[in-house]
Amino acid sequence: MSRVKRSVNTRKKRRATLERTKGFRGEANSNYRRAKEALLKAGVYSYRDRRNKKRDFRRLWIQRINAAARLNGTTYSKLIHGLNQAGIELDRKVLADLAVRDPQTFTAIAEEAKKAAA
Repeated sequence: MSRVKRSVNTRKKRRATLERTKGFRGEANSNYRRAKEALLKAGVYSYRDRRNKKRDFRRLWIQRINAAARLNGTTYSKLIHGLNQAGIELDRKVLADLAVRDPQTFTAIAEEAKKAAA
């Protein structure tokens, strides 16, 4: 059986790994073993945080809605309950955007929710 020489493929693979870790700190951008470990860990972080990002944004939207609701004399939970009673189907992303960019519209929506909840 003939001998397989792997130098070209190995170098190509190592060069690609080191290019992907450009900008990493310490030896993780120059030492192949450290770079490979850092790349595996970076992949784990990116997979996890693609899911955590959704959680973080929902928390942010709820905080913004709660702050705006309190300015209008109600709380977040009472506002959401009133919106459900009134049949107003706006998600938290849109409500948070209204609270920040268009306070007058948010106030009108909050008043409708208060009326429906009462």
